[in-house]
Amino acid sequence: MVVFDVIVLGLGAMGTSTVYQLALRGQKVLGIDQFTPPHSFGSSHGKSRFIREAYFEDPLYVPLVKRAYNGWAELQARSGKRMLTRTGGLMIGAPDGTVVSGARASAVKYHLPYEELSASEMRARFPALHLPEDAVAIWEPRAGVLDPEAAIDAQLALARAAGAELRFGEKVTKWRATAEGVEVVSQSGTWAATRLVIAAGPWAGDLLPELALPLTVKRAVAYWFDSRKGAEFAPDRLPIFIHEYAPERMWFGFADLGHGVKVALHNQGETTTAQTIRRAVSDAEIAGIRGLMKQFLPGADGALRSSAVCLYTNTPDRNFILDAHPDHPAVFIASPCSGHGFKFSIAIGELIADELMGEGRRFDLSPFRIDRFASA
Repeated sequence: MVVFDVIVLGLGAMGTSTVYQLALRGQKVLGIDQFTPPHSFGSSHGKSRFIREAYFEDPLYVPLVKRAYNGWAELQARSGKRMLTRTGGLMIGAPDGTVVSGARASAVKYHLPYEELSASEMRARFPALHLPEDAVAIWEPRAGVLDPEAAIDAQLALARAAGAELRFGEKVTKWRATAEGVEVVSQSGTWAATRLVIAAGPWAGDLLPELALPLTVKRAVAYWFDSRKGAEFAPDRLPIFIHEYAPERMWFGFADLGHGVKVALHNQGETTTAQTIRRAVSDAEIAGIRGLMKQFLPGADGALRSSAVCLYTNTPDRNFILDAHPDHPAVFIASPCSGHGFKFSIAIGELIADELMGEGRRFDLSPFRIDRFASA
């Protein structure tokens, strides 16, 4: 039996970056996915993902996203492919709301470049947005858009060139700890390794039933619309935005990058599973997102070009899990991402590679430990 240094289960954002980083360091690594990545069945697709520094969710993510910016630049240079477009970003809402106050706190704590804009200042700079008079925004100039499919493609190609073995369309049925490390059983065979990384997103619970992790899978739908005022929706005129239009209720949008103007609700979808998710998008859902567009982004309310369904796999505190298995130290869990993880993945793959190779920690991973759920 071939023995690998590391097997990685799941080749979405986190798993792909982990395989890439390990392969660059000369590790004998096997990456396995039940589909052919980049694919549209999980959480790492949709033509565009945010990258932003003034992190309203928690300032603890700011150093991690700073490292991620460097990682994406390095990947672009290595691959010769562009996957980051700078547009700037707006975090919009009430002055004391979750989005604005959180973004402001992160910007102040880490001395990030930012401006606080009134509704009238936003209208003057970004005429596509129609916002209420009491709305304000934190403007950050370094924010932008990542291309998730291009990023996954590039990393897998570079990993394979560095010697990684990649197996697609291979469903893993179980894994087990051994005296030497781990064994993974798939539809076509058994694979052995010294270490195992489980980065299975919405399938993590299936592979880790013994931990009874408190994960909730939410359905999320993204929409792409034709704009009726094209110039206002170009990347140099419309930044990425997250708008808290009611307390704790958010939607977000992207400029037209060639596919139409992309919009979506944030973490408001129905609870589901990876096996039972509803893939069809209803007329009522389309009407609902159009209602927000007519109110706040009216020039983009043209023909619906396409839609896509993805999965948010959430922890109770919406933070990640990045930790060794409590009973099997040869197993590292890198999942889930709670709907906001793609931007960090290039840096998280690096952190996991550091951890597995004993190279020291660049960041404190204690906020992402599994034992924080013990009292729950």
